[in-house]
Amino acid sequence: MEVLVLNGEEVTRLLPMSECIQVMRDALTALARGEALVPLRMIMRVPGASGFVGVMPGYIAPGERRDGALGLKAVLVFPANVKRGIDTHQGAVLLFEADTGRLSALLDGGAITAIRTAAVSGVATDLLARPDSVELAILGAGVQARTHVEAIAAVRPLRRVRIWSRNPERAAALALEQTSRFNFPVEAEASAEAAVRGADIVATVTASAEPILQRGWLKEGVHINAVGSSIPTSREIDTSTMAAARLFVDRRESALAEAGDLLIPMLEGAVRNDHVQAELGEVLTGKNPGRRSPRELTLFKSLGLAVEDVASAAYVVRRARETHTGQTVKM
Repeated sequence: MEVLVLNGEEVTRLLPMSECIQVMRDALTALARGEALVPLRMIMRVPGASGFVGVMPGYIAPGERRDGALGLKAVLVFPANVKRGIDTHQGAVLLFEADTGRLSALLDGGAITAIRTAAVSGVATDLLARPDSVELAILGAGVQARTHVEAIAAVRPLRRVRIWSRNPERAAALALEQTSRFNFPVEAEASAEAAVRGADIVATVTASAEPILQRGWLKEGVHINAVGSSIPTSREIDTSTMAAARLFVDRRESALAEAGDLLIPMLEGAVRNDHVQAELGEVLTGKNPGRRSPRELTLFKSLGLAVEDVASAAYVVRRARETHTGQTVKM
């Protein structure tokens, strides 16, 4: 048995953001049409550490514009890695032959997570943000902050980006790096409020356990991508914002089981479980209209789904075989 192995640099080269956004549109559409299987992820806390392991299996049937795939992602989230200069998200994506179960490919999970998470926010922004949105606020300055600037710039004609982080030096460094990549100004701000005020689009991509975004900072008609929190006990969005927003998710079942941004306001009695308006796939298939007016506050709560990982991995593997990229290992 031969297994294709692809490292992070190879995955990044073979999965450009604009192409990953289309792969994610196709994957979320397939999920909405019942052409994909995504069980809830299994989470294991690591004793004596602040991290956890998530195991995420998924399957997507082949379609007219996509490769079918069977696989799983093992993701390990260790927030303290920031102090070590290491990415907080580690892991790998494994692809298997759908008819035999044999392992066929092993890919760096950090690179896939970084790109596909932002690409899904790109899909959400394209569907839900006002067409005239030009100012972006990013709360956070890690890997996802970097890829989110790229993803949102791919779907809206940005004119300005403001970045805030609890670590001002990281925000300043990221702003300088991104300024060299794009033809619009990217600035670091001293406070989250200063970054958010006046923004048309907001992306929260932090490891915060407590809300970092306040309703009073938001102008009318803003769109929010809430990305950083992925467990029931932490959130980035305050209750007032969640209650005021039309809420969209990648998958209802996941949001109602894992999204602290939603579950905590539910425990407070501020919203009910029917607060979720639609999954992104339901907007893509026309089942839900998405944004209904320029004044509406829309919010996409991202948790990340295995179907996004396996669809991305299948695309990367096809491109790798076309370009003779990666190493083949005999198992």
